[in-house]
Amino acid sequence: MVDSIAPDLIEVKNLEKRFALDEGFLETVKFRGGKILREKREVHAVNNVSLNIVRGEALCVVGESGCGKSTLARLVVGLLKPSAGQVLYGGTRIDNLSAKDMLPYRRKMQMIFQNPYASLNARMSIEQALMEPVKVHNPRLSRAEIFDKVAEVMQAVGVDPSWAKRYPHEFSGGQRQRIAIARALTMDPEFVIADEPISALDVSIQAQVLNLMLEAKDQRGLTYLFITHDLSVVQHFGTRVAVFYLGSLCELADTKTLFDTPKHPYTQALLSAVPKLSDEAPSHIRLKGEIPTPINLPPGCPFESRCVHANARCLAEHPAPLQKPDGAIVACHAVEEGRID
Repeated sequence: MVDSIAPDLIEVKNLEKRFALDEGFLETVKFRGGKILREKREVHAVNNVSLNIVRGEALCVVGESGCGKSTLARLVVGLLKPSAGQVLYGGTRIDNLSAKDMLPYRRKMQMIFQNPYASLNARMSIEQALMEPVKVHNPRLSRAEIFDKVAEVMQAVGVDPSWAKRYPHEFSGGQRQRIAIARALTMDPEFVIADEPISALDVSIQAQVLNLMLEAKDQRGLTYLFITHDLSVVQHFGTRVAVFYLGSLCELADTKTLFDTPKHPYTQALLSAVPKLSDEAPSHIRLKGEIPTPINLPPGCPFESRCVHANARCLAEHPAPLQKPDGAIVACHAVEEGRID
C-alpha cells in the first residue's frame, strides 16, 4: 500500500539506464591489433541519478536534447525498466513490480506526451480515446457514468463535450493537447509527467496550456514532473528545477535559488543564454568543445571537456552531489573546492 503520509511522492535512488547498441553475437565481435575481441557497446542514457519529488510540487527537468530527460520520465512512470537503481512511489518500490501489481499505480500516474498530433489515435474519436482508460481501470462503471466523467473533464480543460464524436484531425494542436491533458485527468491521478507538452504548439497557445495545467494542479492537488528545455517556462511553472547534462544531475534547487544564484558552470551557461532586455544581464557564456558521446562516457565529470574551471580531478573523478547552505544540490568539484562562488 502507498504511504499517504510520506512527504515525497516519488523518490529516485541511484537510477541508471543503459541501451545496448550491439544485440547479436556478430555485432559484438571486433578485430583489433590482430586479435578477435568481443565488445558490447551501450548508450548510457541516465547515470546514477538520485532525486525526490515532493507532493504537490512541480519539479522541472531541463537540459540539452539527448541529456536523458525523457528517459528519466519513462523510468519513473514505468514505461522503461532501469538498468540499476530504484523508483519509489509514496515509499513503496515500484520499478520491480509485475504488470498486474503495477496496475494500482498506473491509475495514480499519467503522462502527457510532447506531440499532440502523434499521441492521439487517429482512428479513435475523442470520446473513445477518453473513455477507454476509464473503462479499463474502472470496469464496474456503467457507460453513462463513464461518459459523465469524460464530459466533466472535457469541460474542465475547455473542450466542448459536444465535440466528443469528432476525430483528432478535426482539432488544432492546442485543442489536441487539451484533449491529451483531459485523457490524463480522467483517471484522477496524483502524479502527472509532462514531457515537453507545449514545444509543438504555437507561442500564443503555450500560455493557455500552461495555465490550464497550473489550474489543474491547484484544483486537483496534482504533482508534476515537467520536462522542458524552455527556461522561461520553468520560471513560470516550476517550484524546483533539476538540471541534467549527459544523463547526470548537475544541480537541483528551488526555482528562485537556481535563477538568482546558479552554481554549476553548466547551469550558469544555460541561464546566460536566456535573452534579457536589462543592461545588467550577465554576458553570454560560450561553452568550448563538443558534447561527449553517451556511448563512451568520460571517467570523471561529464561536463569536464567544456568547463573552463576543470582540473585534473574533474578529468579523473566523477563529482558527488553536495548540498549547499541555501538547499541547492550541486555535483561539481569546483563548487566543492570553492573555486567557483
